[in-house]
Amino acid sequence: SGHYYDRSAREVNDHDFESFAEGKIIPHGIYDLVKNTGYITLGTSKDTSAFVCDNIANFWLQQGQWVYPEQEWMLLLCDGGGSNNARHYIVKQDFCKLAKKIKMNLLVAHYPPYCSKYNPIEHRLFPHLHHAWDGCVLSSIQIAKELAERTSTKTGLSVKVNINERQYMTQRPVCEKFKSNINDIIDFDQDLPQWNYAIKHQNVEFIF
Repeated sequence: SGHYYDRSAREVNDHDFESFAEGKIIPHGIYDLVKNTGYITLGTSKDTSAFVCDNIANFWLQQGQWVYPEQEWMLLLCDGGGSNNARHYIVKQDFCKLAKKIKMNLLVAHYPPYCSKYNPIEHRLFPHLHHAWDGCVLSSIQIAKELAERTSTKTGLSVKVNINERQYMTQRPVCEKFKSNINDIIDFDQDLPQWNYAIKHQNVEFIF
């Protein structure tokens, strides 16, 4: 659910170009299947793997570790492209840094190309979030945050929202030591190593 009513007249452009905008909002979502809870981060910089990992770290340190205090592994269901690109070394390097930061073992499963629609977040969180924003002129990040926090469903979905204003760089170099030792750090799946792998945080200590 989630509705937006506004009786005032708003003047807007008939096309949406980034050059017309006063700023940008980059949403990133984490969906907890067990608790039916969405954790949305609204960024203002760029959608990079470092941005994604910071959001996961914030979720775990602020929320997840208290909800799941006995857990040693976290399963991450990720897209195959974009900021989670399964082919890029920088994504794996940032996931390793994430494992070290939160002291959690990660089991990473990338969806193959064109299959991200099967990720539960795509039909259990994002459509309801889009509905909450539908019809609203997102003139500030606070408006986007307030509307996202109202997102709910009859089945009990709740949404928590955080704003991340850190600036992120693109085209960051990959650590050569990481690349040369990647098979000692990451345990790649025997059948689908390009999409599935495990990272134990203890294995990352000697690299970063």
